[in-house]
Amino acid sequence: MSKLAQDAAAFKSVLQRQDYTSWHSQPPPIEKSSEQETAPSSKKKRPKSNIVYSQPADTGTGTNVNTQLVYAVNHLKSTHNPMRLQDLAILTSTPLDTDHVLMEKFKAHDRVVWDPKTDLYSYKHEFNFRNKAALLTEIQRQTRKGGGIPVRALKESWKEAPAAIEELEAEGEVLVTRTTKDGQLKMVFWNEIKPTEESGGMLVEQEFLDLWHELKVPNDVDLLKQLSSDGLQATTAAAGPAPKGPSTKKKGKKGSAPRTRQVRMTNTHLKGDIDLSKDYVPTKPT
Repeated sequence: MSKLAQDAAAFKSVLQRQDYTSWHSQPPPIEKSSEQETAPSSKKKRPKSNIVYSQPADTGTGTNVNTQLVYAVNHLKSTHNPMRLQDLAILTSTPLDTDHVLMEKFKAHDRVVWDPKTDLYSYKHEFNFRNKAALLTEIQRQTRKGGGIPVRALKESWKEAPAAIEELEAEGEVLVTRTTKDGQLKMVFWNEIKPTEESGGMLVEQEFLDLWHELKVPNDVDLLKQLSSDGLQATTAAAGPAPKGPSTKKKGKKGSAPRTRQVRMTNTHLKGDIDLSKDYVPTKPT
């Protein structure tokens, strides 16, 4: 056996006698390069906050008495039912039942109604109805006065009013105007002429409405040419008397015509002998 083979055999015998248990009991050392790669990820990132510190915090109903009053009245307006003062204070998060200034202002509000028998508070709406028949009666009363009713005001009094108005419109009881942009209900009027074939009052068919809206009014030049070709002419306003200019003469100004004053004759015993309308010039003695 060569010397190289003997050295290899001796090295293998040494490795077989070596104890490896202590090597596997400890974790392998972390290399420097891997430590640098994992170091940034081990840092905790600060969570981002959406709070804008330059703006005041949202405190709900605020601390001002007038702000709390508006909030409480608006909540009572949207409820449509009588409420206790304590319940209203809890729902609006306002000291309505403990702050005497706020309480007095709330009771003195022109839209707040207090029932002393039940100790309940309710909102005084502009209209008081809760069904379709009463709604139609209110529309009739307002139309007889010469005007319609905004649908918004009716909805504040009764939240089901828009749906009832659409039903009355389909039945031909009311006439409704809508917004051009989105077709929302705007004003409602009572339809005095019922939609029957004998009396009229029925809605115009959509075909004729489309034809009407397709018509375009010509400009002034084309309109005059069309009238001229048909043997007509545009009417003009009748020319009235020319207005007089303001008078520039002032009282007592020089150059004005002298006023003639009528003289009453009182010396009637001299009439006939002396002419009193002329200046008297004495005659020279001879």
